[in-house]
Amino acid sequence: MTSDIHRRHDGRTLPRSEVEKRKLEHDAARLFMRRFEQDTGQPMRHIWHNEPRKPDTSCFYQGRQLDLEIAHLYASEDEAKWVSGRQEHDPIWWYLQELLELSQPQQLKHALGRLLASKASKHYDSERVWLVIRNASPAWSREQITQTLHTLNIDQGEFEQIWLLPDFAGEQPLIQIQ
Repeated sequence: MTSDIHRRHDGRTLPRSEVEKRKLEHDAARLFMRRFEQDTGQPMRHIWHNEPRKPDTSCFYQGRQLDLEIAHLYASEDEAKWVSGRQEHDPIWWYLQELLELSQPQQLKHALGRLLASKASKHYDSERVWLVIRNASPAWSREQITQTLHTLNIDQGEFEQIWLLPDFAGEQPLIQIQ
C-alpha cells in the first residue's frame, strides 16, 4: 500500500498508464470521502492505493480500515478517452461502441447495469469493501441515474455498501445504491 500514485509499494516507478488510472481512482476516492463527510457528518480519513488483488484504495472509517473499489461510469468513447487516455485496443473502447448502438434511454441502464454486474462478479481480498461509482458523463443527471437505478436488479456481490457520485466534480449529494 502507498499514498504515492507514482510508485508501487516497493518504491518502483509505475508506468504512465497506471499512474493515470491511480490518479482517477485517487480523485474519485477523495471526492467521495469529502462528499460522504458532508452528507453524513461522519469522517473518513487518509487515502492509500493497494496492490492488485485488493480493492483500488483504502481509508479509515469509524476507526477501521475500509477498502474502496472505484469505478467510473462513461456515456461515450470520447469521454473515456478524455478522462483516461484510453485507446482503441482497450476493452472499454469496445464497450463504449456498444453503447452507441442503443437508444439514449437504454444507454444509462445498459452502462450502469453492466458496470454493477462486472464489479459484483469479482472477488476482493478485503474484510470490508464498498463500491464507489463516479459518474464521468455530463450526459446523465442525478435524476436520470436515480430513476434508472429503480429499474435495475442489483447484485451487491461482496460489497458492504454501494455509492454513486452523481457528478464528476463531486458537488451533488451521494446516491446510496445498497
